[in-house]
Amino acid sequence: MTRTESAPPAGRYAPADAMTGRDRLVLAVLLTASFTLAVDFSILNVALPAIGADVGFSLASLQWVATSFALCAAGFTLLFGRIADIVGRRRLFLGGIVLLGVSSLAGGLAGDPALLLTARAAQGLATAAVTPAALSLLTTSFPEGPRRERALGLNGSLMAAGFTTGAILGGVLTDLLSWRWAFFINVAVAAAVLAVAPLVLAESRPAQRPRLDVPGAVTVTAGLLALVFGLTSAGEHGWSTPRAWGALLAGAVLLVLFFAVERRVAAPLVPVPILRRHSVAWGNIAGLLAFATETSLVFVLTLYLQEVLGFSPLTAGLSFAVLGLGTVLGGVLGPKVIGRVGHPPRAIALGMTVQAVATLVLVLLGADSGWMPLLLVATFVGGVANLVAIVGFMVTATSGLPDGEQGLAAGLATMSQQIGITLGIPIMSAVLGASLAAQGSETAGTILTAVRTAVAVNAGMCTLTAVAVVAFLRAPRATVAPAASA
Repeated sequence: MTRTESAPPAGRYAPADAMTGRDRLVLAVLLTASFTLAVDFSILNVALPAIGADVGFSLASLQWVATSFALCAAGFTLLFGRIADIVGRRRLFLGGIVLLGVSSLAGGLAGDPALLLTARAAQGLATAAVTPAALSLLTTSFPEGPRRERALGLNGSLMAAGFTTGAILGGVLTDLLSWRWAFFINVAVAAAVLAVAPLVLAESRPAQRPRLDVPGAVTVTAGLLALVFGLTSAGEHGWSTPRAWGALLAGAVLLVLFFAVERRVAAPLVPVPILRRHSVAWGNIAGLLAFATETSLVFVLTLYLQEVLGFSPLTAGLSFAVLGLGTVLGGVLGPKVIGRVGHPPRAIALGMTVQAVATLVLVLLGADSGWMPLLLVATFVGGVANLVAIVGFMVTATSGLPDGEQGLAAGLATMSQQIGITLGIPIMSAVLGASLAAQGSETAGTILTAVRTAVAVNAGMCTLTAVAVVAFLRAPRATVAPAASA
């Protein structure tokens, strides 16, 4: 059966607060895929030196193992979000899983840089296809209300936890087996998902199949690719290099051109009216910053653990297990917080405020391991708060829309997530680099000062996000019916 706007999602007639057995199977399939793709963002970071030695990367070119994935994952997400609406979300989801399995097998067997980078780029394309398709299947499988909020909460918690889990898993696999198992594990996951998904996922697409906006697709994809490339170059070489600001300028021009195109075409990739919805526009801005702050904080603290405290990559990765637990707990608590505060944006503001306080505490970190209890407690609290905000973002950005716009809304939300993950690390790298340049040396002491500066900037970004949400996503005022005249 193909689900359209006129056909109710599976489970529509179940009690609002209860999930059926089929609901749980749908969740298991979609969340397994989403979690695996989130892990792929960071699973190879710890293994980069070993990859360079085995495959023949120079030190300068190693960063392309991560960049090739991020460029494709972020650059093509919005395009695939619309393609899912055209060809069917289930069909694109399954096709993306096939691509993930094949590209992961190629990456695990790669013996030269060209094949490895091609495999990573293909993994990024698989992420760009599967993630919005999975999110739109999730939102169309559960009606607005407690069950959808619970599903989005689990989805958000696992995707955020995936980034920290990737750092842990990458260290464990590299030390105990080989970095190649960071690829091979995806092959097993893809096979398991492909065995179950066709049995439990119903096809889903709008009642009227939309046309593909080719000029919009070209300009937005090229613009996002240039933007991500510029941000990555800025983090690697500094904000003043022509490669960084030239790419950022080109990305900005292409995105402006994209919005100009969208105003004129008959079937736009992103209908301009949807961006005029405060819930969509500001919800996605908040989500982008929520992902940017937490994932970049992991990067900053990894530098602290290895360069200041002298931890091994494996020990540093394991130190984030507490943060991972916090994100899972935050995903579970997120829907409950939304129910308590009564308005999803309030959950975003509350989560980002608590995250800001937990992050700011980390400026107290010192040069010895006696500060680890503070780091563990603060990252745990910050992880819980961050996921409360992310659940609020997912609910805000995908609620109040018809099924025909769910693929687009899911694509926007996923793009915000992936741009946020990609955006945060270059910004924090630039802050760290500027601080070290101002101090004139790279010692444990100067790195600690740079880490404290980056932590303070990160906390400031959290605070600004909370303030913007309060200012622009106010709860609707309750209307009181006039009293009947006697």
